[in-house]
Amino acid sequence: MPYIPDFDTDAILSILDSISQKHPEGSPERDAIELAQIALIYPRHTRKEEDFRRFYRDFFDPSFKLKVSHEFATREDADKWLASGKAEDAERVRIAGKGFMVVRLPGRFTFMSAPLEGEEVEADGSEEDSE
Repeated sequence: MPYIPDFDTDAILSILDSISQKHPEGSPERDAIELAQIALIYPRHTRKEEDFRRFYRDFFDPSFKLKVSHEFATREDADKWLASGKAEDAERVRIAGKGFMVVRLPGRFTFMSAPLEGEEVEADGSEEDSE
């Protein structure tokens, strides 16, 4: 997949539209292309275009490292922070030296084990749950 510096969203939407027209309505190809168009429109709609462009650049950056937003000495400390309402979905944290991701579930957030660079991956892959 090539990196397109300073891409023009409208031009890409137009290109995707011309490609989608080559596939019949309701085909998996056309549906996928239309979904990609919506995905490109979404950052504009939510006024997050700069966030998307930063994510896009980071995606292609070979030196990209996961950013850990918080480090907690204990699970109890992490749970208190999670309950504070300051956590964001997909935020990466370190708890007692291990990587976790904040995950939004219906009505609450929880931690999911998500090893960071250099950590050994545990075989069971179970979800760490928190209220």
